[in-house]
Amino acid sequence: MLKNLFKFEFNNYWRNIDKNILFGFLILFFLGLFFSFSSTSSLAGERLNKTYYFFFTKHLLFTFVALSIMIIISAIETNFLKKIILPCFILFFLLLILVPIIGIEVKGAKRWLNFYLFRLQPVELLKPFFILATVRILTFEKFKNDKIRYLFSFFLLTSIILLLIDQPDLGQTILIIGSWISVVFVSGISLSYIFGFFLIFLIFIFCILFLMPDKFGYIYNRLITFLDPTKGDNFQSTKALEAIKQGGLKGQGMGEGILKDSVPEAHTDYIIAVVSEEYGSIISILIITIFLYISFRIIKNCVSKKDEFLKLALCGLSSLLIFQTFIHVGVNTSLLPTTGMTLPFLSYGGSSLFGSAILAGMILNYTKIKIN
Repeated sequence: MLKNLFKFEFNNYWRNIDKNILFGFLILFFLGLFFSFSSTSSLAGERLNKTYYFFFTKHLLFTFVALSIMIIISAIETNFLKKIILPCFILFFLLLILVPIIGIEVKGAKRWLNFYLFRLQPVELLKPFFILATVRILTFEKFKNDKIRYLFSFFLLTSIILLLIDQPDLGQTILIIGSWISVVFVSGISLSYIFGFFLIFLIFIFCILFLMPDKFGYIYNRLITFLDPTKGDNFQSTKALEAIKQGGLKGQGMGEGILKDSVPEAHTDYIIAVVSEEYGSIISILIITIFLYISFRIIKNCVSKKDEFLKLALCGLSSLLIFQTFIHVGVNTSLLPTTGMTLPFLSYGGSSLFGSAILAGMILNYTKIKIN
C-alpha cells in the first residue's frame, strides 16, 4: 500500500515537473561539485595543511542537503508553499537582524552567524523569500488597485538594504535592488515611480557616504578603483582577468591554474575565472548558456500562467538568478566593481548552495505543468 502510494506520488511529480529546468539545475549542481574538487584541493592541502579532500567533502555534503531541499520544495503542494512564504521570510529576516548583534566578522565584514557546526549567511536564504514576499504584497487583494502596495514593498526593501549596508555587503544590496525593480516593473508600475524610488535610494547612499565616511567609505573607494585602477588596490580583479586571458578557449588543464593559489576566496567569488583558466572560456560560455536556457524556460512558462502571483514570482526568481550570475561574471571580467558575489550552484559554500536550492525548488514548483 505504502509502496503504491509512493509510486503514485513519484509518477505524479515526474509528470508535472518541468524536466528541462530540473536537468539544468542538476547539471549546475554536478558542475559545482566537479569544480569544487578542482579549485579547493591545493588550497586545503598546501595552504591550510588539511587533507586534499577537506573542502570537497564539505561541498559534497552541502550539495546533498541542497538537492534534498530543492526536491522537497518542488514537490510540496503549491498553495501550501504560498502560505509559508511570509513565516519563512520573517524567520530569515530575524536572523539577518541578529547578524550585527551576534554575527562573526571575517576580513572586515560581519555577514555570518556561527552555529558551531557551520556558518550561515542569512541573506542567501532570505533573497528568494524576499522576492516572494514582495510579490505577495503586490498581488494582495486589498491593495490590488492601490499604489500604497509599492510603498509597502519599498519599505520592505529599505529595511533589508539598511541591514546589508551595515554588514557591509554591496553585492547583495545591488542584487536585491535590481531584482525588486524587475518585479515592480513587471507588475505594471509607472516608470516615474521607479525613478522616484531610485532617486530616494541615491540620495540615501550619498548621505551615508557623506555623514559616515569611515564606515561606508569602502563603497566610494571601490567605485574610484573601478573607474581608475591606479588609485586603489585592484589586485583580485586584475588577477582574475589575467587568468581568463591565460586560459584562452581551451584552458591550461585541470589543476594547472594559479588563480586559486594567488587570490583569496577564489573558489567562491572568482569561480568562473578559475574555470576559465583551467578549462577554457568555452566551458564558461557553456555554463552561462545553461543559466540563460533555464531563465528562457522560466519566462516561457510564465506566458501559460493565469495566476498573477505565479507570473510575478517566476519573473522575480528568474531575475534573481540571472542578475546574480551576471554580477559574478561582470566582477570576474572587470566589467563591474568588486562585490564578493558568488555564482549560484557553482561557488563553494553552504549558505550559497542552500539559497540556490531554495530558489531552484520554488522555480520548479511554480513551473509545474499541472498545479494541484
